[in-house]
Amino acid sequence: MTLITATYNSQKHLEDCILSVISQRYHDIEHIIIDGKSKDNTIAIIKKYEKHIAKWVSETDRGMYDAINKGMEMATGDIIGILNSDDMLASEDVIDVIVETFKEKKVDSIYGDLEYVDPTETDKIYRIWKGKPYRRSLFKTGWMPAHPTFYFKRDLLQKYGGYETHYFSAADYEFMARYLYKFKISAWYIPKLIVKMRRGGQSNSNIRMRLRANRRDYLAMKRNNIPFAFIVSILKPLSKLHQYYRK
Repeated sequence: MTLITATYNSQKHLEDCILSVISQRYHDIEHIIIDGKSKDNTIAIIKKYEKHIAKWVSETDRGMYDAINKGMEMATGDIIGILNSDDMLASEDVIDVIVETFKEKKVDSIYGDLEYVDPTETDKIYRIWKGKPYRRSLFKTGWMPAHPTFYFKRDLLQKYGGYETHYFSAADYEFMARYLYKFKISAWYIPKLIVKMRRGGQSNSNIRMRLRANRRDYLAMKRNNIPFAFIVSILKPLSKLHQYYRK
C-alpha cells in the first residue's frame, strides 16, 4: 500500500497528516511525500518523522497534481491512495479495511466517505460527503466519488496514465472519470468514514472561481465521453448541496 502526500508550505497541519498514517493498525504502508521546495517549517516536520516516511523529495514542481504524479512514479505498493497534507485518515483501521476489501472484492478501486471539518476544531463538521454503491451511470448525473477516499491498483497507471495537470482543480475529477467511466474499471464503495478534510479550497472561493472550475469540469467530461457534458457540468456542483451538515 502506497500513500502519497504533496506538500508546499504545509507546516500548519502536516504533522496531523503524518501521525494519522503512523497510527494505522496496518503497518505495511509506503508513505511518500513530494514537497515543492517549501519555505516554511515543512521540511523540518518531514525530517522529524523521517523513519516513518518511505521516500521524500523537495524540489520545484508544477503544482499538486504534478507532485502526485512524481509520487506515483516512485510508488511500489500494489494499491495507491492520496492523502493531502491538510487531511487525516479518520481512524486507525482505515487502511486495514481498505486492503481487506481489495482482497475480498477483487476490484480495481475503492472509495468511501469524507467529512469536511473545521481547520482548528476537527471534531466540528461542516459537510459530509456520503458515498453510495457504485454504478457507472452515476457519472451522467454529475456524481463522483470523494477523491481523497479513492484508492486504486497501481498497475492501472501503465494502462490509463496519471493526472492531467492542465485541468488544474478538475484534475482529480478527470482522473476518476477516465478510470471509472471511460475505461470502466471496477469499483467498490465502503460505507465508512475514510478521511477528515479541513475545510477550504480555492475552486469554490467565489463565483468567478466556481465558473472556472465548472469550465474545467465540462472539458474533463467532454474528454471522457460523458454525454450531455454541459448540462452535467451544471448538475455536478448542485448534486453536492445535500452534503452540507446542520446539527
